[in-house]
Amino acid sequence: MLRRQFLRAGTAVAGLAAAATPIAAAPAKDEGKPKFQLGLVTYNLAESWDLATLLRVCKSVGISPVELRTTHKHGVEPSLSKEKRREVRKRFSDAGVAIWGCGTTCEFQSPDAAVVKKNIETCKQFVDLVADLGGRGVKVRPNGLPKEVAVEKTLEQIGKALIPCGQAAADAGVEIWLEVHGGGTAHPPRVKTIMEHCGHRSVGLTWNSNSSDVQKGSIAEYFNLLWPWIRSCHINELYKDAAGVYPYRELFRLFRQRGYDRATLCEVGRSVPNDKAGEEMLRYYKALWTELNRGEG
Repeated sequence: MLRRQFLRAGTAVAGLAAAATPIAAAPAKDEGKPKFQLGLVTYNLAESWDLATLLRVCKSVGISPVELRTTHKHGVEPSLSKEKRREVRKRFSDAGVAIWGCGTTCEFQSPDAAVVKKNIETCKQFVDLVADLGGRGVKVRPNGLPKEVAVEKTLEQIGKALIPCGQAAADAGVEIWLEVHGGGTAHPPRVKTIMEHCGHRSVGLTWNSNSSDVQKGSIAEYFNLLWPWIRSCHINELYKDAAGVYPYRELFRLFRQRGYDRATLCEVGRSVPNDKAGEEMLRYYKALWTELNRGEG
């Protein structure tokens, strides 16, 4: 089923190669081959894979780096001892798979100051973990707007809460990435407001490939709005591009034009029956990703 689905998708995506997609006024030239890599978020595709399975599949398919989403079976959490952290780091290195960072559920929109403070402290624990693992950053998120609080006040609160997280990251030599996420908080102009309230050099964004990014068939307007802060990227069901749901070819072209040299991370929002099916799916996913990154004359 997965094979047939991806083959149909690949045929449809190939047919889009000649279609013009509106893009932003560019840093000019499309260099063709991307400088960025295809990586993996363990949510949800790999949520049930232990660390050995995760490394085996990524090495076999040729996918790197990995963002380790909290609560999953890989077990890479702040509770790990220093010795265990060294062991995890070595296992990734031996497999030739890079650690991108940790995906947390830390969020800062609550009207309860104690809840916000707890999330800041949890974020700092993940900062220490990622630094010990040799990763790049910690993903956090906004997750909606409390109804009883003015929107502007909540956006300012989230931005200010990111400052101590950013300082801890700077001290540890890593970064914080705010995911473009949540009802009301995923709206790019609001994300921009959050980042302006934060203003810390070590805090950036994870572009999340949301349908709300698309305006009149293009993501260029909102991509350009948030580009100054984009440090990471989640992508999801690539075959949906063929149905016109999300313009991945345009996204990848914009990244190539900007010289983005980090990662686009597969975050497929569904589980698979086992790691064999997951490995097959990732092989087709990688083939689609490669096709959607093909330079266009």
